[in-house]
Amino acid sequence: MKVAIIGSGYVGLTTGICLSFVGHEVTCIDIDPGRVETLKSGTAPFHEPYLSEMMRLVKVKYTTDYAQAIPEAEVIFIAVGTPSRPDGSPNLEYLESAASSIGENLGPNYTVVVNKSTVPIGSGNWVESIVRDAFRRGNHGHRPENFAVASNPEFLREGSAIHDSLFPDRVVIGADQQQALERLYSLYRPLLDQSFAAPPFLARPDGFGAVPLISADLASAELIKYAANAFLALKISYINEVGQLAQRVGADVQLVARGMGLDARIGTRFLQAGIGWGGSCFGKDTAALISTAAEYQLEMPIVQAARKINSRQRELVVERLLGAMKLLKGKTVGLLGLAFKPNTDDLRDAPALDIARRLIERGARVRAHDPVAVPLAQKLYHDLAVTWCASAEETAEEADALVLVTDWAEYRELDWAVLAARMRNPLVLDGRHFLDAARLKASGFQYLAV
Repeated sequence: MKVAIIGSGYVGLTTGICLSFVGHEVTCIDIDPGRVETLKSGTAPFHEPYLSEMMRLVKVKYTTDYAQAIPEAEVIFIAVGTPSRPDGSPNLEYLESAASSIGENLGPNYTVVVNKSTVPIGSGNWVESIVRDAFRRGNHGHRPENFAVASNPEFLREGSAIHDSLFPDRVVIGADQQQALERLYSLYRPLLDQSFAAPPFLARPDGFGAVPLISADLASAELIKYAANAFLALKISYINEVGQLAQRVGADVQLVARGMGLDARIGTRFLQAGIGWGGSCFGKDTAALISTAAEYQLEMPIVQAARKINSRQRELVVERLLGAMKLLKGKTVGLLGLAFKPNTDDLRDAPALDIARRLIERGARVRAHDPVAVPLAQKLYHDLAVTWCASAEETAEEADALVLVTDWAEYRELDWAVLAARMRNPLVLDGRHFLDAARLKASGFQYLAV
């Protein structure tokens, strides 16, 4: 099937690569000529495990020209950014521009236009009107428009996006036309049936079988995405709230989380207490859900509380350091990890950057390291008074405290005795309950956790 994908970020590029891998003819469109040239050279524009290897296995076309991909496409995915506005509502200008360009270039054959971006409920109808208006303005003669709009929300986790694309928990499609649903079923059938050979470097999970397909109307598909992300955010914020009580009463929040999570009705995932969530999805999607509800005169106090608690966790890092050190002015604090989670270089809403700003406001000197995200941090946050370090050892040099912000596996394996010897004051604050407390104490550290 001929597929066009607008936007070559995390969602668009991963989707295009994986659809090509299972046999479809894919063209990715991006308005950034520099990114297109990078992709044509075979280079991944961001860090994502197995993405570079997958790019070498497939033949995806990359272009800035809508006219090269849209007219013959049978399915068109819109995978552009929808960042939050100051009031929490999503900025849809990129979505609107993409929809308009699609309408101007639509071909004569039946086409399904798919919202892959996370969009507000009702956006399918809005996109349909934009595509139709642009089509009618275009130079199509008297040919009638022949398209439908569908929703196909993504559930990719950065750091495991290729795995989640090839071996998904479920596929959700939403449309108000049966023909559109049938086309998307045909598109996804290799993934639903798992009839493709797994790539040599990423084995199919043991016992993994057919993938569930959820067919829904447009509004339900759009809400599934928001509801799922908000619920995961709630789980993280809930265990962090319990963690604050655990600290007061002398309980171990990790044991509490394990005791809760082994209940099959609750589950262990997303019950890791610590600094909280960041990234491009949870903050944006919970804000958009609250904003959408407000349009219908509804409040969402549970989702609002989850956001408030998550923000509070970042301040708790500073409070824990103040409690142990008494003063932050003139002290040096090293941050281990910048990306919002391991196995990515994504810095969007990264807790490390927020913590760094709060420490700097209190007069601390901040040093920071990340296995992959330092170059991007230097580029995007060059005005932030942070010393970017090439190694964890450099970060620890003459430091008064270290904060484990991102749970990269390599940080657990550091020679902590060497780090302690380099520091002025061997204090570590484990923001993810990730490190071996006994090992650190044996290495001479004062160990704290959030």
